[in-house]
Amino acid sequence: MSVVSIVDDDEDVRLALESFVESMGWRARLYESAEQFLDSGGAEDTACLICDVRMPGLTGIEMHERLVARGIAPPTIFITAYPTAALQSKVASNGGLVLLGKPFSIAVVGHWLSVALGSP
Repeated sequence: MSVVSIVDDDEDVRLALESFVESMGWRARLYESAEQFLDSGGAEDTACLICDVRMPGLTGIEMHERLVARGIAPPTIFITAYPTAALQSKVASNGGLVLLGKPFSIAVVGHWLSVALGSP
């Protein structure tokens, strides 16, 4: 079963995404910070990553850059309350799958999960 790792400092967002991911037939793992995710070793078996851009400590972009440098960056869906053209460009240039602005439609998240993972 594909693992979707969710990294967001907002517990409500993490739990909502977890419920949705599991309802679609994938397994979800939750992390409240980029550091917690990187320290967990969970990147190695993550099939898709959903992460917030703005978090205390490392940002989602910085975390993704470290994963890319390690050669283990899964398809990544970035989410942010502050989408900008510059941020969109940064996500695209670093190999991110998509940048979604909050609030986002759960159907849109489902679409991008399907792009990354296919059907469960």
